[in-house]
Amino acid sequence: MKEDSTRINLLQKADVSTALIKLGIPTMIGMLISALYNAIDAYFVGGLGISQMGAVSVVFPIVQIVIGLGMMFGAGASSYISRLLGKGDQEQADQVASTTLFSSILAGAIVIAGILIFLDSVLTSLGATDTILPYAAAYARIYVTGSIINVFTVTMNNLLTAQGATKFTMIAMLTGSITNVILDPVMIYGMKLGIEGAAIATVISLCINMLFYIGYIVKKRGVLRISFNRIKFSKTIYVEILKIGIPVLLFQLLASASMGAINMSAKLYGDYAVAAMGAVTRIMTVVTYVVFGFLKGFQPFAGYNYGAGQFGRLKKSIHLCMVWSTGFCIIAGIVLIIFSTPIVSLFGTDTQMIRLAGKALKMNAVMFMTFGFQMVYASLYLAIGKSLVGSLLSLGRQGIFFFPLIVFLPRILGLAGVISVQPAADFFTTIITVYFAIKIDKQLMIG
Repeated sequence: MKEDSTRINLLQKADVSTALIKLGIPTMIGMLISALYNAIDAYFVGGLGISQMGAVSVVFPIVQIVIGLGMMFGAGASSYISRLLGKGDQEQADQVASTTLFSSILAGAIVIAGILIFLDSVLTSLGATDTILPYAAAYARIYVTGSIINVFTVTMNNLLTAQGATKFTMIAMLTGSITNVILDPVMIYGMKLGIEGAAIATVISLCINMLFYIGYIVKKRGVLRISFNRIKFSKTIYVEILKIGIPVLLFQLLASASMGAINMSAKLYGDYAVAAMGAVTRIMTVVTYVVFGFLKGFQPFAGYNYGAGQFGRLKKSIHLCMVWSTGFCIIAGIVLIIFSTPIVSLFGTDTQMIRLAGKALKMNAVMFMTFGFQMVYASLYLAIGKSLVGSLLSLGRQGIFFFPLIVFLPRILGLAGVISVQPAADFFTTIITVYFAIKIDKQLMIG
């Protein structure tokens, strides 16, 4: 009970900067480690060859789709649960958590089965060339099957974040990620399993992560009580979950589709181009996950205080998140520009790949400097239940603006157009975010 009351106090009464740090930093570290082990996974696989590196790049969007299911249910429930706890409705919060976990696993199993049935066609549509496909299929059969565990862990991560248990989620993710980093070289090179070894190492690390969350449920830790007898197939629950969760899923689907579209466009220029864009994706995932992770801690704070009517605390939290996230994005962008060549060289030795990836990384890094601003307001709108605008801001950079640009820019500029698409989409998303930022700031009477 002491642990539970401490978490609620953190959301309700603690100093705003202290609360954001305690909520955001553990989640940020957890997601950063997760992104890093994906990057390290690609680093070890990159040592096998360009085609193997391309295979990992092709499979990555599939796993992101599966993870998106966990995020849909988890993030949707997290927003609703934070508001319920802010209103003091514990019973409904427990029902939402239990229903969410069951529903996400069921949906994940159905989607994974469908992907595996049509695996070769899916991989080809995501940019696998004839030389990449055998490696991609071998990697995907293991990794995609094991990603049902990912659905469980991502959902649980969000449910724990909703109640302020971010330190535990950090420890769970950190442990699984370290396991992956240790097992990768052992299984890929030591046991000579090649790209399949990378997939096995990842699935084992996910199992370790899962055990942490199972223990959390069994020991009845935290504010929420999750059990089968609390599952309630209520229209109200699903509407509240999905009105926030669907935009999150669409974001993941569009992110995956955008990766696939980039791979398909790059595919015309050879395996080196697919590998180059895959390397850039991994690198940018690391820095974007830092921002995503921190703002995952901001969301339950914003949702709780909005639900409790504590708008002064909400206003201050928005200001602090803007300053901190934008500051990070500017510093990270500068570092990526200055050290672009050494960074992309970690993912292979092919000179064509390094040259293309270095140029693409610099272009992405410039517009990344606005990413924190974009995500603060996208997260805010979703946290307070304004899903339409939240969806628009979330889906802009890898959906609404991205897909028209991926159709036209490569046709006009060739390979230069391929690497220009994401930065251009970020530019237009920043413009539209300015409008909605001014609008919500006026409504909350900020500055």
